[in-house]
Amino acid sequence: MIRHRGAEPRVHPTAFVAHSAALVGDVRIGPRVRVMYGAVVDAEGSHVEVSEACIISENAVLRATAVGATAQPVVLGDHVFVGPHATLLGCRIERCCYVATGATVLHGARLGAGAVVAVGALAHAGAVLTSEMFVPPMTIAVGDPAEVLTPDRTDDVAEAIKSVNFAAVAFGVSHEWSDRIARYERVTEVRVEEYSAHIDDELIA
Repeated sequence: MIRHRGAEPRVHPTAFVAHSAALVGDVRIGPRVRVMYGAVVDAEGSHVEVSEACIISENAVLRATAVGATAQPVVLGDHVFVGPHATLLGCRIERCCYVATGATVLHGARLGAGAVVAVGALAHAGAVLTSEMFVPPMTIAVGDPAEVLTPDRTDDVAEAIKSVNFAAVAFGVSHEWSDRIARYERVTEVRVEEYSAHIDDELIA
């Protein structure tokens, strides 16, 4: 339990948070939530809201951000399952979704009720999954409405990711697609600045 940017986590008395999990900043843990060992739930300059009876499995990462044009909280409806080693960044997940082991949901993505992101799959930035949509293992969901691409379609995947403009969505950074060095240098600088706020973090429990 860490106070960050003057905000501290709030945990419902019926929730369980493992001793090795980290809750950082404006994190709101609802009734009967289970946050398991090694999980990291980090609000940064925004907030994370986890509704009733959600499972945050071992070593999952949920991270919000306020970088860019608008804040991007992580918001989970009730009965969401987040598998081990899954990563959720600045996204909204409606009730009864299943985000499997090693799956990733990126900034601005929205999962409709009952959607599934299967083992090792990715819902890219801004992807909108309809209710009960299934993203198969090791595939990529891109767009609104989301289209599922397989990794072997390298040209299609590259073009889809380019069209997402991930650096702008996630970091507020605009550079030519082909100028990767300049883009990633700026991306790192953005995070250096954002994460500098952790210097003043305070352990409260």
